[in-house]
Order: sequence, then C-alpha cells, then structure tokens
Amino acid sequence: MVTTKTVKGRKLNTRRYLNAARYVVSVDCIIFGFDGEHVKLLLIRRSFEPEKGKWSLVGGFVQPGEGVEKAASRVLKSLTGLEGVYMEQLQTFGDPTRDPVERTISIAFYALIDIHQYEQQLTEAGHPEWVPLNKIPSLIFDHERMVESAKSKLQAQATFQPVLFELLPEQFTLPLVQNLYERVFEKAFDKRNFSRKLLSSGLLLKTGRKERSKSKKGAFYYMLDKRKYRSFFRSLINGMAAKES
Repeated sequence: MVTTKTVKGRKLNTRRYLNAARYVVSVDCIIFGFDGEHVKLLLIRRSFEPEKGKWSLVGGFVQPGEGVEKAASRVLKSLTGLEGVYMEQLQTFGDPTRDPVERTISIAFYALIDIHQYEQQLTEAGHPEWVPLNKIPSLIFDHERMVESAKSKLQAQATFQPVLFELLPEQFTLPLVQNLYERVFEKAFDKRNFSRKLLSSGLLLKTGRKERSKSKKGAFYYMLDKRKYRSFFRSLINGMAAKES
C-alpha cells in the first residue's frame, strides 16, 4: 500500500504493509554494578501510570527515526545521568499481555559497570537507586523475568570468559575477585583453589602494593593485563569462527 505524507512542504510517497499491526517499541536497561561488597542492580521509580511510583528497570520508548541502541543510551542518560556505558543487547520480550495499556515489545539491554567509576554521573532525574541482587523488590510488568534472564546470561558468560572484571576497579585484590564471583554464582569457592586458578590464567599483573585494612599481612593488589584480556577475546572469537567454517 502506498500513501503520501507532507514533510517540509513536500509530498512524499510512503509504503505500508497491508494488514500489518502497529506496536509500541520500548527499551529496558539492566545495569549491574559492584560496590566491593555486593553485586547490585540499578532501579528507578516509574514516573507515570500504570504502576506509577513502583520499582522499574531503567526504560523508555523508542522514538521515530531512532535505533534501539541509541534509544537505550538516551533513556539511560535521561533517567540516571549515566553515559558512555557499553550495553549489550540481551533479549526481546514480546508477550502480548506484558503491558496492560497497549501491545508493547521491549528490547532489553544489559551492562556491567564499576559503581564507583560512575557514581559522580548518577543524577536524581529518575530517582535511581542501587539495590543488592538478593534484595530486589517487586518490579513492574515482566521486569523480574528480564533480570533473571540477564543473571543467567551473566553466569553463563562468567563460566568461560573473564567478563566479571568489567565490574571491578582498575586495581583489586584476589579476595575482592573471589567475593564478586561468589555473589554472582551465589555459592562459596575454596580460597586456595580459586586463587591458584585465577593466577594461572595469566590475565593478572601483580602491582607490589597491598591492601592492609582487613589484615596485618595484607593482600596484594593486581591489575588486569588488558593486552592478554583483549587477546583472550580475539582467540575466542577466532575459535568460534573456525568452528562455524
């Protein structure tokens, strides 16, 4: 079907599919952070009905002429102040009854950030709050399902890839890394075995500095060897490409 519309005084032909329904498209951002003690999720208070005032993921609607990645970045910045955050597309949620107002298809994104690195950017626009993963309140619509999907993907990735280092500061101790992994996987790891396997990965550089606030002996600070880190992912991608061919 061909119709016309006027743009800046000019009549333009536009095409539409016959008998095709029109839906609202939204984006939802699942932002995980780590404060050194707990893995947390960034939530906001919904500012309009339905469910006004209730806890929600950071989300909003995709605007005309806007890609979904750009929409996710815009929504995140407008509601929390956060920008420059790398987000990965997670999944599309399109249950016909997920939004009681009208049919809305949501594209979910997720990100891993060091809370302390971005804390100065955080604004009060959407009343954002970091909430520990084990204390998440009831969320609107199917947002809890989105969070569970993101947690499952994070655990799956962390099993084979060192992605959790994205949640850490530039310098960190081995106990801090172990605490992070235990929070994500929700189980305890043997301290000696964990440290041995982590050091054998070759991804860490010892700094010579120690963190002494928690014990007299102290724990050495380490840094991620970013060259080997990038090389790890390149070899992973090349390996997958080789299997596909």
